[in-house]
Amino acid sequence: MKPTLLILAAGMGSRYGGLKQLDGMGPCGEVVMDYSVFDAIRAGFGKVVFVIRRDFEEQFKSQLGNRFGAHIKVEYAFQDLNDLPAGYTVPEGRTKPWGTAHAMLAAAGVVHEPCLMINADDFYGRDAFKIIADDLVTPRPNDGKSHYSMAGFLLKNTLSEHGSVARGVCTRDAKGMLASLTEMTKIFKTADGAENRENPDAPVKLTGNEPVSMNFFGFTPDFFQHLREAFVEFLRENGTDPKAECYVPKVVDSLIAAGKADVRVIDTSGKWFGVTYPEDKAEVVASIKALVDAGEYPSPLWG
Repeated sequence: MKPTLLILAAGMGSRYGGLKQLDGMGPCGEVVMDYSVFDAIRAGFGKVVFVIRRDFEEQFKSQLGNRFGAHIKVEYAFQDLNDLPAGYTVPEGRTKPWGTAHAMLAAAGVVHEPCLMINADDFYGRDAFKIIADDLVTPRPNDGKSHYSMAGFLLKNTLSEHGSVARGVCTRDAKGMLASLTEMTKIFKTADGAENRENPDAPVKLTGNEPVSMNFFGFTPDFFQHLREAFVEFLRENGTDPKAECYVPKVVDSLIAAGKADVRVIDTSGKWFGVTYPEDKAEVVASIKALVDAGEYPSPLWG
């Protein structure tokens, strides 16, 4: 069974100022997702599922989604603020959905095979797709534990010059397995590395050489059940908070801590880049052009 590429594309890009997922970055107007789908196809994926919102479904399909149908099977799932387990309701004042775990849960009805979950607005590189595709088709031990994987990127190669970023900062054990994953949401680049300033009174110093997850996870289908259980627990503890979000990396970290899953961290030689702020766009455009000029990608991409 070929694995599925699951792209989380429901975010509006609030810091960027619009639908950055549909902003042209390639020489012929290609968006970052074009390159993700292209890399997934040549890595052996058989289907792509986009998690989007109903309010921009028509725009998304007409500007992007419809052009992939000739190359790979395409399906859609829809993240909705009101899509909650029985017994829970949206608290007063909440306007945004519930985070990446909630977004991924929206796709549970259309993803029945091993899948790679990624962000819509990050460029991960060909190598990352290949290493996770190969891992997803590798048989897992039947030992009562879930076995997942992720591509490991160096933190220093994923920072923005123009403001803070959110990253899942990892530690590994001696066997290369993920030991812990800490979601840090206000990491700034510094002269000697990086610093997480979620708590301004106690900033966390980082070297920049830490592996980070970048939401590039390879999951088997059983992850959805773990996700459902974790999301219910999250709502039980945070359901009345109008701003709390449930993140996939935090769910993964909890499964590891409970001994229910392990995650192999596979280093990638690919270079990550992405657009968090409008000022990041020029660097992304230049980086993609350099890859095209080097023959890594055709132009136009879909020829």
